[in-house]
Amino acid sequence: MDVVTWNVNSLRARLPRVLEFLETESPDVLLLQETKVEAADFPVDELRAAGYEAVHHSAGRWAGVAILAREGLALADDSAGLPGEVQADEARWVEATVGGIRMCTAYVTNGREVGSAWFDEKLAFFDAMAARVAHLRADGTPVIVGGDLNVTRDDRDVYDVAAFEGETHVTPQERERLETIITDGGLLDAYRLVHPDDQQFTWWDYRQGHFHRGLGLRIDYLLVSEALAGGVRECGILRDFRKGTKPSDHAPLRVRLDLP
Repeated sequence: MDVVTWNVNSLRARLPRVLEFLETESPDVLLLQETKVEAADFPVDELRAAGYEAVHHSAGRWAGVAILAREGLALADDSAGLPGEVQADEARWVEATVGGIRMCTAYVTNGREVGSAWFDEKLAFFDAMAARVAHLRADGTPVIVGGDLNVTRDDRDVYDVAAFEGETHVTPQERERLETIITDGGLLDAYRLVHPDDQQFTWWDYRQGHFHRGLGLRIDYLLVSEALAGGVRECGILRDFRKGTKPSDHAPLRVRLDLP
């Protein structure tokens, strides 16, 4: 199975690029974040014409998440939102079953400023994620959690640690919660399974040529259940889709795995 996660930073603005990606890369499943569309405006017909069915959790100009599955792979039992998230109307989590795997996609809030109410909301969202994936693990359901989690797992995932001192995305509170999600959910970081020591990034600020200067963060993840981890054949960042006209500030992240 071929699964990709991608924060597209507006599906309407990036729809031609997404359709190009589906045509040229043909993933089985595409997990999207920051779709930024109203529910009534989600491009179901365009995606279906491209050979993909979709479930989505949409709430207008902010956030929004979706799961796309290639025609022939049924999307079943979709569910939106997380018990315990503070701003449930922001549309930051959706899940569905594809090919016997519970696919979950998340767009974690930025947190803005350490110690702020926004930061507390971010920590609460991580806690809600941890509780949900732990529940799925207890049920014995194989899981893939993908998305923009807005946290770096460790200092390898930051282009310059000193530049982020005192900022969000690097704090012990955020990183500890990510580790709890991974540990309690019985998950493994697919990128680190394949690239244990590499420093590569999934997000680059639009400003000051950060992409071309290699000044980024690894904040997008594909976390796979232990039962699936042995089948991981490759996992990589598709940097070419961060290039071109009006790109997203994130590159897609892909995992290819053999199912047990």
